[in-house]
Amino acid sequence: MDFNQIQELIRMMSKYKLTEFILKEGEFKLVIRNQTHEAPPPAQVMVPMQQPMVSMAPSAPAPAAPAPAPAAPAKTEAAAPAPADDDSKYKQIKSPMVGTFYRSGGPDKPPFVKVGDTVEVGSKVCIIEAMKLFNEIESEIKGKIVKVLVEDASPVEYDQPLFLVEG
Repeated sequence: MDFNQIQELIRMMSKYKLTEFILKEGEFKLVIRNQTHEAPPPAQVMVPMQQPMVSMAPSAPAPAAPAPAPAAPAKTEAAAPAPADDDSKYKQIKSPMVGTFYRSGGPDKPPFVKVGDTVEVGSKVCIIEAMKLFNEIESEIKGKIVKVLVEDASPVEYDQPLFLVEG
């Protein structure tokens, strides 16, 4: 199984809202679990992520969250509506994986895209390094780049918006 096949499994898990996927082929075993944004147990500290890890079972209903847990996301949502309204008319190019975001193919090379450039479906827009592998990320939408949302050489999460596109 290659990296692109694993990425496709992760996309499918998100699309169908699966929490776990397990694949066994002989000695090979792949487990992907979708981390949820629930409050951590008191003895553990967890950073909320939506990066799936590999296994395929339908999502179970989420247990009721304690009252303080919903309060934190409500504050975040209350603080963010103004930018969301401004950017809501744009489409997003999102990260298909966790890794380090790079705008160009090297330090001495120009960025793949910049604000004002038009991208087509399949156009290379950036590179994401994950586990020493450099993955060229292609646009899944057509339009004009209006904003780059991530700084060069910054870490990115799965499904994190990278670019805003008009069109």
